[in-house]
Amino acid sequence: MFSREQIHDEIERLANSEALHNSESLCKLLRYLAEQSMENPGAAIKEYQIATEVFHRSADFDPQLDSVIRVQAGRLRTKLASYYTHEGEDDRIIVELPKGNYALHFRENPRRIKSGETPETKVAEHVEALQHHSNAPEEHPRSSPLVPVLSTLLVLALAALIVMSSTRRGVSADTAAAANLQSAPAALQIFWGQFLATPEAPWVVFSNASFVGRPETGLRYYNPAAGESQTQIFDHYTGVGEVLSVHALDDVFATLHGRVRVKRGSLFTLDDLKQNNLIFLGSPAENLTLRDIPSTSHFVFQRVASGARAGDLSIATVAPRPGEPAVSLASPNGQPLAEDYAVVGLKKISDSHLVLIVAGTTTFGTQGAVEYLCRQESLQTLLDHLGVHKPGELHPFEALLRIRISHGVPVDETLVAVSSN
Repeated sequence: MFSREQIHDEIERLANSEALHNSESLCKLLRYLAEQSMENPGAAIKEYQIATEVFHRSADFDPQLDSVIRVQAGRLRTKLASYYTHEGEDDRIIVELPKGNYALHFRENPRRIKSGETPETKVAEHVEALQHHSNAPEEHPRSSPLVPVLSTLLVLALAALIVMSSTRRGVSADTAAAANLQSAPAALQIFWGQFLATPEAPWVVFSNASFVGRPETGLRYYNPAAGESQTQIFDHYTGVGEVLSVHALDDVFATLHGRVRVKRGSLFTLDDLKQNNLIFLGSPAENLTLRDIPSTSHFVFQRVASGARAGDLSIATVAPRPGEPAVSLASPNGQPLAEDYAVVGLKKISDSHLVLIVAGTTTFGTQGAVEYLCRQESLQTLLDHLGVHKPGELHPFEALLRIRISHGVPVDETLVAVSSN
């Protein structure tokens, strides 16, 4: 689609832009990813490869313990979005770094008509040029008397063609949105594109559990069974994982040229359920709204009733099938949190509205599950297990994920089991 020279020029334009000119490390990363993407189109670029070849990390670099490459890629992704929103809004080529993939994506900028240049002014310029040419002194006295008529017809025909061409470029918002959606990675289109099928952007409803006490002296979960007063409830706190999950979702919807709206669970109403696509973050233990709506039915959240883990939140499998765990638990209290489990559940509330539940037993499990759904490669694994290959084939399902955690950061997610509803 683009020549190597055109891509190289765009990369250098980016490197010298206001967005990137003060960041030598991001410019090095950008040039490296561009070169790899052109040399080996379609090939995956590994974190280890980037760490050792670009940032000169030692040979024992472990991407699961060191998130430097993911952090730098996230910064570069943000800078690219900023550049094409401001300085580079009229560039011919748009360079993107899809989430979950280190290969750059190059696409045509849909803004092909320059600022201030309308179809009418383009027609006027061409008509004026043609009329000037037709009114010029004749160089051939024997020309047919039909020439002025034909010139006029040519002017009108050209004007019509220019208007038609410009109209095609100025397509409707729906058509432009569809074209933008098709430019995103296929797995993201199939899974997340359905949430953009309604006029209103989906709501992301994040958990915010009820606490009592005071922030400066200590908070604890509100326990209605103990007869505690509701007058001092604090319901405006959420976990780190939920915050980063909202960011990841906002990023993936921006890739799809869409947007999300955000609401805390305590402000959710049943009217929202009837009128919008919804994405719930966090388990029913903290996102209390999930107790009032159709939730997951095969992988369900339960407190352990007895034994050494009594009272701990678990994910229980209802009527486990071969290979499915009966109960899934995070690392025990008192030990470093190294493992968690999460549920992903897609529900269809009506013919036109969906509910997606993404929840771990801890805030980091929730974050890991959202990141799993926002990366092209891992999301493709889920779609393959579901037998989904194109838009429109995805139906309600539930999935169980195992999340590996290091120093409070989800570093690896594994699909444990899938149940199609």
